[in-house]
Amino acid sequence: MRIKLIVPRMSLRPMDSEYKRVLSPSLALLTVAALTPAGHEVSIADENAGALNLCDTPDLVGITVNVDTSTRAYAIAAQYRERGIPVVMGGIHVSANHDEALAHADAVCIGEAENLWGQIVRDAAAGCLQQRYLGDEPADLAGTPQPRWDLIDPSRYLYTNVVCASRGCPFACEFCYNSCDYVHHRYRTRPIAHVIDEIRRLGTRQVMFIDDNFIGNVAWTLSFLQAIRPLDLKWHAAVSANVGLHPDLLDEMQATGCQSLFIGFESINQASIEGASKRQNHVDEYEELIRAIHARGIMVNASLVFGFDHDTPNVFQDTLAWLVRNKVETMTAHILTPYPGTLLYKRLKKEGRIVDEDWQHYNTAHVVYEPRLLSRKELYAGYLWMYDQFYALENILRRLPEDRGRRLPYLLFNLGYRKYGKVTSQVARLGLMNALGRVARRVAYGIE
Repeated sequence: MRIKLIVPRMSLRPMDSEYKRVLSPSLALLTVAALTPAGHEVSIADENAGALNLCDTPDLVGITVNVDTSTRAYAIAAQYRERGIPVVMGGIHVSANHDEALAHADAVCIGEAENLWGQIVRDAAAGCLQQRYLGDEPADLAGTPQPRWDLIDPSRYLYTNVVCASRGCPFACEFCYNSCDYVHHRYRTRPIAHVIDEIRRLGTRQVMFIDDNFIGNVAWTLSFLQAIRPLDLKWHAAVSANVGLHPDLLDEMQATGCQSLFIGFESINQASIEGASKRQNHVDEYEELIRAIHARGIMVNASLVFGFDHDTPNVFQDTLAWLVRNKVETMTAHILTPYPGTLLYKRLKKEGRIVDEDWQHYNTAHVVYEPRLLSRKELYAGYLWMYDQFYALENILRRLPEDRGRRLPYLLFNLGYRKYGKVTSQVARLGLMNALGRVARRVAYGIE
């Protein structure tokens, strides 16, 4: 069979540039391609990196779906199904809302692909595709193959140095997909030797770990970092706020080349944190955590959510002052978004507070529910104000790191990616995105 795997074009938020679409390829589909049984021809088409050809005739189409790309995914599927070409859908939105997706697909993959994709392909080849494929057991990540990097054009992407070393998260915050029923709630790690082999194959010393929570198993992370010391890497990862409880881990991060940590602080209001069931966060420990990370020469990317039930109109000014005072290097802000299938969605739906169910608006840049202590207009305006003020030139200067070694990568991100990203990202039109990423690595870190 000829199998075509598709990534639908994602939406952009007001502050986003083309970098968002071509930051990196879909590691999920590169892995699904590697899981395909021998004897089948596989291709990957990413609408974020170029126009789709929807007039071709593959034998099977697979589409990965997020909530805000679902409308586009369903439209793509319809074009193939009208011509009798079967379509399989998977991804986080499909797994959480498989009944909805099944109205637009011949089959849905619910959950992880490792235990399901091979059977889906065999059934499709035999002409007996089932409607639902559900893995009862979590995948053994020791069996996860190396991604099929040969199937994409790396020049189209800013980074092709992404690695996933673990899967899942030990926590189940109310707004997160990890609160969904379909999720296997066991945090798992890949064999250390497998991850190191994957890093070596990338041919670069800068690595982006895209795990949901890089420290979900602290003992494993310590062992892994000790194992990668000889690689002399510069690396980045996302971690939970309880990383501050492990100074030995922070020391090892510093020693092995950690450059930045993405942390879901979410709110500086403890009542909001508790309301979201984010038990790993303690607001009174935030500032000490940031000091500990900065003391080790590591930058902080703070993820923040606005619109919790305890947020008042003062939340924006208070949060900006906190970010500037603590010299937080980068900030990613979100409007609280009740993704369908999560506990938050179920609660707000029960309370009659969902006011917009156009899934294209569920990209954390629209107010799709009725806030409690803010108007919808105040929430949206405050969200835009936060980005405008945080990345204003005067605040970029106020947040300039004390550590001179962090200043160049800090300015590259704040100016080149955020402040003027809509201009600099135009290199994507020239097919130079990956070249730009290599130049940025050389300038910021002195490495390829």
